[in-house]
Amino acid sequence: MRSRKKPDYILLGTIIAILLVGLTALLSASSVQSQEDFGDIYSYFKHQLVFGIGLGVLAGFLTYRIHYKKWRALALPLLLLSILSLILVFIPSFSVEAGGARRWISIFDFSFQPSELAKLSFVIYLSAWLDARRAIVKRWNESFVPFILIVGILGTLIIFQPDVGTLGVIVLTSAFIYFIGGASMSQMAAILFLGVGLLGVLIRSAGYRLDRFTAFMNSSVDPLGISYQINQALLAIGSGGILGIGLGKGMQKYNFLPEPMKDSIFAVWSEEAGFVGGVILISLFMFLCFRGFRAAKNSPDRFGRLLALGITFWIISQAFINISSMIGLIPLTGIPLPLISYGGSSMVITLAGLGILLNISKHS
Repeated sequence: MRSRKKPDYILLGTIIAILLVGLTALLSASSVQSQEDFGDIYSYFKHQLVFGIGLGVLAGFLTYRIHYKKWRALALPLLLLSILSLILVFIPSFSVEAGGARRWISIFDFSFQPSELAKLSFVIYLSAWLDARRAIVKRWNESFVPFILIVGILGTLIIFQPDVGTLGVIVLTSAFIYFIGGASMSQMAAILFLGVGLLGVLIRSAGYRLDRFTAFMNSSVDPLGISYQINQALLAIGSGGILGIGLGKGMQKYNFLPEPMKDSIFAVWSEEAGFVGGVILISLFMFLCFRGFRAAKNSPDRFGRLLALGITFWIISQAFINISSMIGLIPLTGIPLPLISYGGSSMVITLAGLGILLNISKHS
C-alpha cells in the first residue's frame, strides 16, 4: 500500500510561528487606535483574528486540498476576475475611498482589496503561461511583448488607484518568474530599463511620492512633515535596544507613529521586542523563503517549480520591502508586512497562496 504524501511540516510550522508573532505584535500595536475608535482595546485584534486569520486559514486549507496542477486551468479565469475587480474599484457604487485612494470594493458590506487578489492570480497565470511557452520564452514578439502588455494592463489599473507599493511587488515578482522561466539577459535588461524609467516617472508625477523619495535621501528635511514617519519609525526601532522595552509597553503607537498596526507594525514590534525580536522575525521570513525554494526545487514539474518560486518570492519580497522601508534602506512604500500587518484581504490571500505552496511541497 502506497504511503500517503505529507506536506512540509517545517514550512507549516514556520508559517504558524510568523502568525503568532503577528498576533502578538498586533495585540499591542492596535490597542490605542482600537480604544479610540471602539472603546475596546481588543476590537481590531478580534476583527483580525476572525476575518483575517480565521478566513485566511479556511482559504489556505481549501487551496491546500486542491492539487496544484488544477490551478493551471484556473489561471486565466482568476486573472480575468482580478482585472474585473480592479476595474470595479473605479465605479463609485462599488468602491470604497480612504485617504484619497480607491483600493477597495464593497459588496454586501464586505470590503475587499482587489490588488491583493491580483498578486496571487498573476503568479498563477504567469507560471502557467511560461510553462506553456517554454520553447519560445526568448522570442521577443511571441514572449516579451505579450509579457509587457499583460504586466502593463495590471500595472495601469493599480497605478490609478493609486497603489505604487503593490505595483512594485507585482513587477518584481513578475520579472523574477519571467527570468526563472527562461528569459534572456537582454530581455531582463530591457525590463530593468523600463522599470527604472517607470519609477522615475511615477516619482515625479505625484508630490507625495517625491516627498517620500526626498525624505529617504535626507530624513532631516522637514522632520515634522515629509520625514516624520521615517524618523518616528527609526526612533521606535532604536528605542527598543537589544531586548526591547517590553511587550505592550511601546510609546510610538500612542499616535506618534503613523499606521502602527499596518505599514509600521515592524517598528512597533522592534520597539517592544528589540533587536532580538526583529532578528527573530526576519529569520522566520528567511526560513520561509528557504523552505519555499526547497519545495520548488523538489517539485515534479516545471509549472510547480515556477508557481512555488513565484509565491515564495512574492511574499518574501513584500516582507523585505516593508522592513527595508522601516529601517530607511528604501523609501516608504505603504505596503503591509505579510502575515503580520492588520488587514483581512492581505492575510486571506497570503494564506491562500501559502496553502498552494504547501500542496506543492506535498507532491515534491
